Amino acid sequence: MRARTLSAFFFSLVILVAPATPALAVATGGAAAGGTSATGGSTSKSTTTTTTPLHAAPVTARSPNILYKGPVYEKTVTGEVVPYQPPTPVGQANGITGGSPVGVAAAAKPQLLVPGATARYVGGLAAAPMSAPAAVQAIIWAGDAIIGLPYIFGGGHASFESPGYDCSGTVSFALHGASLLVAPQDSSEFMVWGSHGVGRWVTLFSNAGHAYMTVAGLRLDTSAADDPTDQQGPRWRPLRPANAGFTVRHPLGL
Repeated sequence: MRARTLSAFFFSLVILVAPATPALAVATGGAAAGGTSATGGSTSKSTTTTTTPLHAAPVTARSPNILYKGPVYEKTVTGEVVPYQPPTPVGQANGITGGSPVGVAAAAKPQLLVPGATARYVGGLAAAPMSAPAAVQAIIWAGDAIIGLPYIFGGGHASFESPGYDCSGTVSFALHGASLLVAPQDSSEFMVWGSHGVGRWVTLFSNAGHAYMTVAGLRLDTSAADDPTDQQGPRWRPLRPANAGFTVRHPLGL
């Protein structure tokens, strides 16, 4: 009789304790092994990592039209960014591409800025993208300083300062403006300069006879190839449809 009483007592304890585990799981917001949470969701979770692709400026284009009609700003000598007020032109503006604003001396050329990540063609000069690194902006503004000067074979090699520039002298001057070169390079030297391949912002194209560069979507080149204006000398020009026949390099990090 006593054995039956003890057996019944222990059996009742088992009934009382059994639901405790799931009850504890609900109380703490957890889930029993192999089950679901209190909200009905599965215990297994998948984590999706979203990566933002790096900006890459284009190096080719189908259209030679680089006219721009959006907002333009100017960085003043004090570093302030203000709306750009173009000077009153003295004479007729150049064609679709190329050429320096008439009557604007190199030392007085403004440091132009435009919203976004693409350089824009503004009255013969290139306006640097506001979102570009400072070095890219400096390359563009240095290139602007020699726009409109004549093509001179060997120009820009004896010294960065020259009355005219050849192809690699033009590229050298622009890179020097961003402190990326300490001495001018010729086109063959640019074939092994910097890093291999297309850059995020700046890409150099060179072979034994010619060199040019693209910067944030514009081409800095002394050759009028694929440029409707057919003007020689340092100019901002449309991107070419293709860049075959050239070694492709870029400044490290750009």
